[in-house]
Amino acid sequence: MLSDPKAKQVRGVAKLNKKDARSETGLFLLEGPQGLKEALNRPRLIVELYTTEEALERYADLFERARGARIEYQLVTESVLRVMADTTSPQGILAVCHQLDVRLDDVIPHKPQLIALLANIRDPGNAGTVLRAADAAGADAVIFSENSVDVYNPKVVRSTTGSIFHLPVITEVSILETIGKLQELGFQVFAADGGGRSITDLAPGTLAKPTVWVFGNEAWGFEPETLEAVDETVGLPIFGAAESLNLATAASVCLYESAFAQNGATQR
Repeated sequence: MLSDPKAKQVRGVAKLNKKDARSETGLFLLEGPQGLKEALNRPRLIVELYTTEEALERYADLFERARGARIEYQLVTESVLRVMADTTSPQGILAVCHQLDVRLDDVIPHKPQLIALLANIRDPGNAGTVLRAADAAGADAVIFSENSVDVYNPKVVRSTTGSIFHLPVITEVSILETIGKLQELGFQVFAADGGGRSITDLAPGTLAKPTVWVFGNEAWGFEPETLEAVDETVGLPIFGAAESLNLATAASVCLYESAFAQNGATQR
């Protein structure tokens, strides 16, 4: 059992909480049983697996799957796991995984219909929740622009609850270049912004077409050049007294409206 919080191996894993170490190694940290459950569907991505004795007992089925996939795990103490992990109260499981490198050119041949583009989104919780919502809505990819939060930030990874393994995630792209390329490929590109035309005013069938939803920074929204580049700015109507919707909530609604239309359900 690994019990020394100051051990070189422990410090090496803990470094992956920092972006520089993740970029240098191509690895990231995955915490908790739900994340491991999804990662085990792609076992080659798992490099190292650590668990406390309590978690080993509690999640015996997961570790049976790990053994079946020939993934070795190492027992660690609670104090060691706290040093390794990003949280003060980790859930007893921590995996070191390979990053999932995907390019837009890898996605296009599969004829995607729905894509989320995160433009300068900085909050890890928001980013992870948008990715999770995109997964639930059946989106074909999520794109993180330059200057957005690192998708492999442990807080982002936790917020996705395993969805990071379900759909292609493209990172570090130019917002304007990506919008232009997707428009050339026939996508309609909408910026989700409260000041735009209400989504309820779009012509019937509009959202059934291949669509990219662009979601902007939590504090200041979009840069002017981004709004000039998109086909239209579209917003959600506020029927109550709230000033606005949380970014992740608004993104979920926009993505699901497209999902309803593209899957033949009645658009709201």
